Amino acid sequence: MWKETGVPMLRRIIHIPLDAFWTFAADDGWAIASHIALSALMSLFPFLIFVTALAGFLNLQPLANETIQLILETWPQQVAGPISREIYNVVNQVRTDVLTYGVVLAIYFSSNGIESLRIGLNRAYGVKEMRSWYWLRLESIGYVLLAAVSMLALSFLVVLGPLLWQAAVAQVPALAPFSGAITLIRFGATAIILVVSLVVAHLWLPAGRRSLAEVAPGILVTLVLWLVAATAFGFYLAEFPANYVSTYAGLASVMIALVFLYLTASIFVFGGELNAAIKRGFAATPAEAEAGATPVEAKR
Repeated sequence: MWKETGVPMLRRIIHIPLDAFWTFAADDGWAIASHIALSALMSLFPFLIFVTALAGFLNLQPLANETIQLILETWPQQVAGPISREIYNVVNQVRTDVLTYGVVLAIYFSSNGIESLRIGLNRAYGVKEMRSWYWLRLESIGYVLLAAVSMLALSFLVVLGPLLWQAAVAQVPALAPFSGAITLIRFGATAIILVVSLVVAHLWLPAGRRSLAEVAPGILVTLVLWLVAATAFGFYLAEFPANYVSTYAGLASVMIALVFLYLTASIFVFGGELNAAIKRGFAATPAEAEAGATPVEAKR
């Protein structure tokens, strides 16, 4: 299609990421990423409290700890370590009766994180939300409930995996050298969580409808940039661990988590902007592409 418009392919390849970046800035992407990061951190504890209470209600308490490990496994150790200790301190005090008395508040506050993602993607895709606010909130609550059940189910499979592997090795001793497969199962479970979450977010959270092919480029770039950002941030914390402690004192662990979430949220929103920029790049006429319309004008 690029050739049909008469615009050189190389020029479009260069123009699209630049368009995405400048539109990200024009759409207040940095401010929205900050909102998402804060909402995510504030939603994390209520969500895990609800998961823990649900696991206790179903008599599956060990799965709650496995769920926490799965969620934090993609975080750099320097970030996950301090915040995980605080999470365990909170969720280990949760009683089953929280499912009766505190479930409504826990789910509601958890859904705030979903709503922040929706705002970011609506801005990135340049769409206006026409659905009623109460319908959107109910939808976000539904995603929270689905996520909680799915995380417990996936945690069950991760816990069950080593037991099945031990049984298989007992029957077929030749499988013993391949015990590293258990590690692959954990990484596979984490990858499934990330990919499915991104696909659901891009397809169904923002207004309008998009195909999987339309959102795939942004999702792929998001995953790659997340890996790079997590590695770089982990390396920075390993080399300069005292910077945050000297600046934020007792709040260092919280600020480290917040900065990490800010990086991941910025990349997440940029993924949506990239998908929108690709769509504009394909739809642009030769005159528009040659003139290099500004991102805001092209989006309108």
